[in-house]
Amino acid sequence: MEFKHIPVLLNEVIDNLTIKANGIYVDCTVGGAGHSSQIAKKLNKDAILIAFDKDIEAINTAKNRLSEFCEVEVLDLQKTSEFKIDEQKNRTKPFAILIKSDFKNFKVALDNLKVEKVDGVLIDLGISSYQIDCAERGFSFRQEAKLDMRMDQSSALTAADIVNSYTEQQLTEIFFKYGEEEFARIIAKNIVKYREEKEIETTTQLNEIIENSLPKKVVFSRGGAAKKVFQALRIVVNCELNDLDKLLEDVVEKLSKGGRFAVISFHSLEDRIVKQTFKDLAKECICPKNIPICVCGHKAKIKLITKKPIIAGEEELKENSRSASAKLRVVEKI
Repeated sequence: MEFKHIPVLLNEVIDNLTIKANGIYVDCTVGGAGHSSQIAKKLNKDAILIAFDKDIEAINTAKNRLSEFCEVEVLDLQKTSEFKIDEQKNRTKPFAILIKSDFKNFKVALDNLKVEKVDGVLIDLGISSYQIDCAERGFSFRQEAKLDMRMDQSSALTAADIVNSYTEQQLTEIFFKYGEEEFARIIAKNIVKYREEKEIETTTQLNEIIENSLPKKVVFSRGGAAKKVFQALRIVVNCELNDLDKLLEDVVEKLSKGGRFAVISFHSLEDRIVKQTFKDLAKECICPKNIPICVCGHKAKIKLITKKPIIAGEEELKENSRSASAKLRVVEKI
């Protein structure tokens, strides 16, 4: 199956990154290189594009697509400490480094590469269309497949491991916290009851359990009764929210003055973390409100370019329904 993914808010991202032709840019979630390709088109031979993805299929696709615009090198995280960017001389195209790693290793990888500052960073926190549509990856409740949901196929924990081994209380907490599922308790109870008789192996098995746990009017009104639980499992399997705030802070530290940082989120949990972290980093003072004089010495590190998130317009919504939940927030280093 071809790795297809429509980049969301593409024009808005490119416009807000204010790309310099000779700059250093980082795409923390390269996917099918939709955003990266457009960034690369604006770069000259002195520029560097660094991109991350923990999905090897995404890395391979991005390599092929970026080769049209860049000279491309693929590294795993360990190899970044051995690679010498300064030795990449006499290029005729921008230089792209694709790193097979979780983007939460952003700071480690850039430190290893001896990259002190960058001019712009993009993080697209969404799951790719390819991963959803590729049935065997187990992300979709609409297609029968083994319960997997791993973005990195070399990692150990799968969604099946969670639903078959976690306690009822653990499952309840996961569904409520990461899926904001109001029927978390009854779903968890029915999962535990089901697995006493038979192991839960497929997406359709889990979908059926969830549908049978919900009032019929909820099943018909949601446009997918299982989507909240599947979201919660995907987040846990891939540790999506772990240390996200720390990563955002790491990125800001690596930005050069005037550098832009764009983040696309797709659900309220992600957006809440992004919004609050940016708000805190944009504050001049973090003293308690009852202290009349500032004693913290805190200085704002960024300014908010987007006071409210940018969302998809009508034309994009018609072309790509998955852009409906996307929110883009942009800040600039000061």
